[in-house]
Amino acid sequence: MRIGELSHRTETPARLLRYYEEQGLLTPARLANGYRDYGEHLVDRVQQIRGLLDAGLPTRIIREVLPCLDTPCTITISDASAELLGLLRAERDRMDARIACLARNRDAIDAYLTRLG
Repeated sequence: MRIGELSHRTETPARLLRYYEEQGLLTPARLANGYRDYGEHLVDRVQQIRGLLDAGLPTRIIREVLPCLDTPCTITISDASAELLGLLRAERDRMDARIACLARNRDAIDAYLTRLG
């Protein structure tokens, strides 16, 4: 698919898709005319990237994590620096805190809706 279709399907501006490519997060094929050709699997990949960005991870860390979004994971722990491991643990803990807060908010909304009938 062309960049416009991927942009539409993922609700991601084309300029961000090009940026993700520059950062090594996406690797579209190139057609003979030089146009980018995005595979169907990149729809999910863009959504994963957006979710990690929304969670606060910088692109340099996302680039390291991306191989583990595929099955099976293609990196070993020895490939990661102590700094990267520390950053990932801190980000994971921050995500856990946000998830817990979201769950409490969801439960409060559920309780309110139940009272309304």
